[in-house]
Amino acid sequence: MDTVFALASAQGRAGVSVIRISGHTAWAVAEHLCGALPEPRKSAVRFIRSQDGTVIDQALVLAFKGPHSFTGEDVVEFHVHGSIAVVRAILAELSDQGSARMAEAGEFTRRALENGKLDLSQVEGLADLIDAETEAQRKQAVRVLTGSLGDKVEIWRTKLIRAAALIEATIDFADEDVPVDVTPEVTSLLKDVSCDIESEIAGTHVAERIRSGFEVALVGAPNAGKSTLLNKLSGRDAAITSEIAGTTRDVIEVRMDLGGLPVTFLDTAGLRQSTDEIEKIGIERAIARARDADLRVFLSKPSEKLLIDPVEDDIQLIPKVDLLPETDLGISGKTGQGIPELLEKIGTIFGKRVSGVGLATHERHRFAMQRALKDLDNSFDALLRGPEFYDITAQELRSAIRSLETLVGRIDAENLLDEIFSSFCLGK
Repeated sequence: MDTVFALASAQGRAGVSVIRISGHTAWAVAEHLCGALPEPRKSAVRFIRSQDGTVIDQALVLAFKGPHSFTGEDVVEFHVHGSIAVVRAILAELSDQGSARMAEAGEFTRRALENGKLDLSQVEGLADLIDAETEAQRKQAVRVLTGSLGDKVEIWRTKLIRAAALIEATIDFADEDVPVDVTPEVTSLLKDVSCDIESEIAGTHVAERIRSGFEVALVGAPNAGKSTLLNKLSGRDAAITSEIAGTTRDVIEVRMDLGGLPVTFLDTAGLRQSTDEIEKIGIERAIARARDADLRVFLSKPSEKLLIDPVEDDIQLIPKVDLLPETDLGISGKTGQGIPELLEKIGTIFGKRVSGVGLATHERHRFAMQRALKDLDNSFDALLRGPEFYDITAQELRSAIRSLETLVGRIDAENLLDEIFSSFCLGK
């Protein structure tokens, strides 16, 4: 493949910027700029010079010999002073050499995948780590990046290969006396893998929410104080507040880091029967978003009936308690009363859900596991029907193995790569 280069750190002025070169001629390309390279995996300070010998910058240079590098290829990194002019000049020199080209978005990581340094799930974990904004997102991404999901898939795959081998051995010796009945061991293997996959599927919803964010809908009648509460939570005027009923027509979102978890609060239109067509659309949207949210906070009096009913874990609070001195069992977006308790309760509810989080973090992972589970169910049904159906059992087991292999990108990955790497920045 071509030798490629790019700025591997963030664009713009910085204390240090990293320029990465990867490919079979990476060392030769780098030596044109800085002279002799340090020994592999060691660093040295070198002057970076243009073709006419002019010093561009003084840099820390690191060299990596493939396959012992991020991409699995020969790699050189220039850690230069983070001047926009310096970075531009070095990239121009690399381009003028004609021996390397600018890397495409995600190309370094794609080469790591193609060279066996990462599997597909780890690539997705790396993308999630780059995008992580909260501690929970960081922890989850690191678990996937370090190969935990791939390790689990390999355990499942090994067990299924063992089960398939036992079944196929029985088929091969169908005309001979086979002293051992493989059904108990195969049954045990299938049940073990099926239970593990079911557990992992159950945790994917929470894992996706950690990655994309939980949603909490503020629900109530017009003028219940939802917008005032949202503004208090966000610390800014995110929503328009007014004494006029029906001011909020669309869903307003505010994203927060709540105890390390990404949470988006939704200010929805006031729920009431209305003849105003625009307000009716807003109310319909409010009901739909509230039902789809992970949690709802109802701002209403105990006897008040809204157009949507609370479900398990939903929180019900009396709004505007600053106007009701006789009670403190509520919340006020104006004074902030009850907000710490509300945030603590929301954090507790989501914290319990997160405790059951799985390693699979993307919808693609869930689909692959669901396909594998369906194949396992089919293979188990065929197994119970007796030896004359063992060929069907073996075929279904092979299908389950292939489904799991798509999860980590061992097969059928090509059609996913462009979509996955489109989210990567240039230089990664």
